Amino acid sequence: MKVRWRGTALVALVIALAGCGGGEEISVEEAEGRQDIARNELLDKTVRKPGPGDWVEGSIGGTWVSSINNDPKTFNPVNVTDAETDSIVSVLYDYLADYDPYEREWTPNLADWEIEVDEEAGTLRVVFTLRDDLYWTTPGQSDEEGVKVTSDDVVYWYREIAGDPAFQMSSNAQQYVEMPDGSTERITAEKIDERRFALNYPRIVANPLLSSNMEFGPRHIYKPAKDEGGVEGVLNIYSVDTEVTEIPSLGPYHIVEYSPGVRLVMQRNPSYWKQDEWGSGIPYVERAIYRIVPDRNTELLLFLDGTKDVYSARPEDLDQLLNSEDPDYTVYNGGESLGSALISFNQNPENLDPAKHSWFTQKEFRQAMSSLLNRERIVRQVYRGLAAPAHHFFARANPMFNPDMELEYTYDPERAVELLAEIGIEQDEEGIMRDADGNPIEFDINMGAESTLAIDMANIFADELDEVGITLNVRPIDWQALIERMTSTYDWDAVTIGLGSNYWPTGGSNVWPSHGNLHLWHPLQEEPATEWEARIDRLYNEGKFTIDEARRREIYDEYQSIILEQLPVIYTVHTLSFLGVRDKWANVYYDTLGGLETERVFLEDEE
Repeated sequence: MKVRWRGTALVALVIALAGCGGGEEISVEEAEGRQDIARNELLDKTVRKPGPGDWVEGSIGGTWVSSINNDPKTFNPVNVTDAETDSIVSVLYDYLADYDPYEREWTPNLADWEIEVDEEAGTLRVVFTLRDDLYWTTPGQSDEEGVKVTSDDVVYWYREIAGDPAFQMSSNAQQYVEMPDGSTERITAEKIDERRFALNYPRIVANPLLSSNMEFGPRHIYKPAKDEGGVEGVLNIYSVDTEVTEIPSLGPYHIVEYSPGVRLVMQRNPSYWKQDEWGSGIPYVERAIYRIVPDRNTELLLFLDGTKDVYSARPEDLDQLLNSEDPDYTVYNGGESLGSALISFNQNPENLDPAKHSWFTQKEFRQAMSSLLNRERIVRQVYRGLAAPAHHFFARANPMFNPDMELEYTYDPERAVELLAEIGIEQDEEGIMRDADGNPIEFDINMGAESTLAIDMANIFADELDEVGITLNVRPIDWQALIERMTSTYDWDAVTIGLGSNYWPTGGSNVWPSHGNLHLWHPLQEEPATEWEARIDRLYNEGKFTIDEARRREIYDEYQSIILEQLPVIYTVHTLSFLGVRDKWANVYYDTLGGLETERVFLEDEE
């Protein structure tokens, strides 16, 4: 068999062979063998240095230069809808508790806590005590000039911001629990004193800190805005036109400069409470600059010429990064990503063609689509072999991960054709797939226009569907337009996006229950549209409230098996993650479980 390269996602190997001259023909096995050798040679030049870090004491100073691909869309955490904006806004805030992914345990952060269980009443209460050294400050302000953080901040945010469904914040769904009789009750927030507050659960839950943990904003800013302007008043806070030095922070940094299209600058917050084991304040980095660089190729060049200190490398970058002469940086291999991009089909009847709705709502159709998703081809052609097919629902770090709960519907075009035939979809005499009413099977798939990898994956998917007579139109669109389609107009056929990793069995409270506002394929259902969704709802809630470990595993095994059978989302691949960091920085540990702990990074030698 000769190599047949299809679609638009070409591998570097093809280019290399074309440059050799002579029209060399090789078998698929030989091509794959060469690619494996090239892959292993590259991986041997990377460094594995996973956490947790063996920290050494650092010194404060230095400027860390990074980049983002787009301007932030807001500085208001209520309005954040994209990861890049969140990466900027999140440094102004902090969580009540922290989670150690290596030890799998909760640790105090902004607050300590006590969990009080009333078994007789069947209720639970988490009493938090805030640190006494937390302040909202703007750049240049001392603690005395700032506003002290109190329990009023947390309780107001919980009740009036995250708790107001008008803001459609993902954390809203975490405030409710399903009772044994099927009714829903809210977890209430109660102020005890200036530093103490409680979250009162109407039912005992297995992991209360997961839904209790939160970031929050300053009450002295948000309450007047809501009192005077309502929902719009809150949404208008801290737009990108705001003078950034007026934005308060209780997090590790202040924003001190924003030049649209050019850069954003952060300065270390001297009022930030956190210290290292030696009593010195962290983070160590004094100044952080985010250059706004829309083009990933330009980002790579900026890293190679020394302008940037860190670069998240794509697979196609590795050859150039790892074979440059006398590099002053190290490329760290973080291992497989915990999450995976996914493909989902719209099952919401609103604004969807009835014929497409009839296809997308049948599990056999979705199973066939998974069987036509050539994950191995995506690994080789899009990621140069630096990825692995995604065959599980839960992330491997999830406490309820079960390796035996594995996807059955992997690449198998013959099986896909059989599955489609079971629901009356078959090829006509011209090889075009049609349903029982004669409609050709044709639909669109959307993704963010900036995501070249998603576009390449979609083109491979379209190529495989074309082989069996199905037309898939790849339609990249603006990210904000995509969000609007998924959450407002519901005018879409299929999407490929990322929703993070299923790190917690009870995570994604706005995604997996049928009433969730990000229940992607059919959100905000008043009642479950299908029996399997109703069962997922029950298992999701039962798992929350089951303390017995063995019984919880039974629940989550069934939960995973339903998702992997019904396939409302179809996962693609887990990419290997690579991070280039200049060698002048110390305390660098990196893996996909803990990431890069930038609070600990420090400049080893001043230049």
